[in-house]
Amino acid sequence: MSGTLNKVMLIGHLGDEVKIHYFEGGNCIARFPLATNESYTNRQTGEKVTNTDWHNIVIRNKAAEVCEKYLSKGDKIYVEGRLKNRQWQGEDGQPRYTTEVHVQDFTFLTTKANSGAVQNNQPTSNVQNTATSKPVDAPAASNAPEQEDDLPF
Repeated sequence: MSGTLNKVMLIGHLGDEVKIHYFEGGNCIARFPLATNESYTNRQTGEKVTNTDWHNIVIRNKAAEVCEKYLSKGDKIYVEGRLKNRQWQGEDGQPRYTTEVHVQDFTFLTTKANSGAVQNNQPTSNVQNTATSKPVDAPAASNAPEQEDDLPF
């Protein structure tokens, strides 16, 4: 196999609010930490153990604005993207390194609106967004008759 692959898929909870930074020319970048958990039972003690890993998430431009508008700390999100490593010089002169997930696609699994609705025992709607699209509202009711499809399942 001569090709390479750099793909990351994560489902986790935001560890902080989305922080967005605007640049000259109108572009922007959003960053937030994402927590993923691994749970298992310790065979020797029978105790349930949960390990949390933290991931630095980076989203750009319109998708960043969508995330800032709809996400808050604790919300659950699916992200898909690429790993990127960055290096810079710290204030103390030492080199610093970080690994980030640069998001190409995402889906909100819970949002600010859904969180409040769940607490008030109200039904929630599924909100899905991709890095290249705007949030979509529920489709309007249509008076057109439903057409049958001939799919075997």
